[in-house]
Amino acid sequence: MTAAEGEPSGQLEGALELCVANERVLLLPERALWLPSHDTLLVADLHWGKAAAFRAAHVPVPMGTTSSDLARLSSALESTGARQLLILGDLLHARGGRHDETFRIIAEWRERHEHVTMTLVRGNHDQHAGDPPATLRIRCTDEPARLGPFVGVHEPAHDANGYVLCGHLHPCVTVRGRGKQSLRLPAFVFGDARGVLPAFSSFTGGGMYEMQTGDHQYAIAGTEVVPLA
Repeated sequence: MTAAEGEPSGQLEGALELCVANERVLLLPERALWLPSHDTLLVADLHWGKAAAFRAAHVPVPMGTTSSDLARLSSALESTGARQLLILGDLLHARGGRHDETFRIIAEWRERHEHVTMTLVRGNHDQHAGDPPATLRIRCTDEPARLGPFVGVHEPAHDANGYVLCGHLHPCVTVRGRGKQSLRLPAFVFGDARGVLPAFSSFTGGGMYEMQTGDHQYAIAGTEVVPLA
């Protein structure tokens, strides 16, 4: 990977541009990755229906998380003009979150983006939650998705035939200020052989990503992506 420090993108507000595997890659503050040469937007760990699953288990959680996440995803799709959406696993959270109202909201969102081809590379949660309804027209596969030099999977892996893009680990960073103040921010992590996307879901906590030699972190600070030393 080159351009390790990253450069602000002049085309997408708040985005950070990198050169990865000799291709232009943009990290978006919406927690998505844009591959312009492939006309593809990538996201990971949407965990649709997670709040509904919690409520079904009688755990009081806020309403509206699915709608707000879908609005953020719409923003990324519309700002990039992406023709393809590639989901790197964990689209659905659990079988307990498969509620009619949740799918009604998602169906309305899908109709708004009917021109976009959508593919899910199944993750560990998808294996238990099941595939989304066929009416959403989201192709589901257990096979890695290959886009030029990139290999899209859910869990981190090594692939000698390509640069791996994945999710699953929910990377985040802790930013500390004066007075012992601290804030955890979702982050992208890019290394020599793989890039890890942040969890797209706003109702999913950050994981404990262990940095590897050659890794670089890029935190999502509100409406912009910033490189960290």
